[in-house]
Amino acid sequence: MQDDTRKHLMDILHAAEEIKEFTKDMDIHAYSESRVTQRAVERGFEIIGEALNRIKKIDETVLLSISEHQRIIGFRNILIHGYDIVDAKIVWDAIKNHLPLLQSEAQKILKQITLYTENV
Repeated sequence: MQDDTRKHLMDILHAAEEIKEFTKDMDIHAYSESRVTQRAVERGFEIIGEALNRIKKIDETVLLSISEHQRIIGFRNILIHGYDIVDAKIVWDAIKNHLPLLQSEAQKILKQITLYTENV
């Protein structure tokens, strides 16, 4: 069970790093003009939301350490099912204002899991 959780946390961190790389040196205007970058970023957020959803099925208590995990999963659902109403400004806000916290929390949980498994 912890191996699956670890894998999903790694998926979250990998997708977050890719999102940061895709949007490096961009502002909201450049992001809004680049459909390729938008699609890549949206896919990254889809992966993050799905990974959180899978963790929820494995061990919901892990999610208590992820701020607004329900909103992140909901955001994933909007990106997939409401693809035609996605607002680039909302995605940009998620990149700049919410992604860093998610990364920090996922890293912290991953370290706790690693320490736990090393001591068992």
